[in-house]
Amino acid sequence: MTRQSLGPCVTFFPQPTTLIGSVDAGGHFDLMTASWVGVVSKTPPTMAVALNRGRQSFANIMASREFSVCVVPENLMAAADFCGLASGRDHDKFKLAGLTPEPATRIKAPLVAESPLCVECRVTGEVTLGDYQLILGEILDIQVAADAVGEEGRIDPQAIAPLVYLGGVREYWSLGRKVGTAYRDGKPLFPARKG
Repeated sequence: MTRQSLGPCVTFFPQPTTLIGSVDAGGHFDLMTASWVGVVSKTPPTMAVALNRGRQSFANIMASREFSVCVVPENLMAAADFCGLASGRDHDKFKLAGLTPEPATRIKAPLVAESPLCVECRVTGEVTLGDYQLILGEILDIQVAADAVGEEGRIDPQAIAPLVYLGGVREYWSLGRKVGTAYRDGKPLFPARKG
């Protein structure tokens, strides 16, 4: 494979498209779109999100010490894109994007009713990265749409229909199709045991 250097940049994909829910001291809800989000620990269950410190959502999260992370399904692409373009200082993003705030079970920050998978987090740590702050949040609860849970409690990825962001080309894509099973399909590559 011939490669070409891109230099130090943020081209890496896919990245999840999520809506980060927060609440300010006056009880006003805000949303922002974020793709620099991921689970970073199983014990304790922890998510990380990198936010620009100039964002209203960042100020809300630093004051309240909590946030939600809601997966954006394909059908909410335009609403999510809007929430990444508009500022919560100037706009009611829930109203303008046609989204519904929904109460969380463990935090005051809102969930997005139209999202099939939402995570409730409490801030447990921070790391400064230039203009950004990596915020670590202990996962307190995960809310999933009942119709996305199939037999044996398995979540159906097609029911979630997560939207992904391709950062280097500035495009949104759907998940696509299943191509394998984790923790199983690589096993045949282990060398056979002798004797």
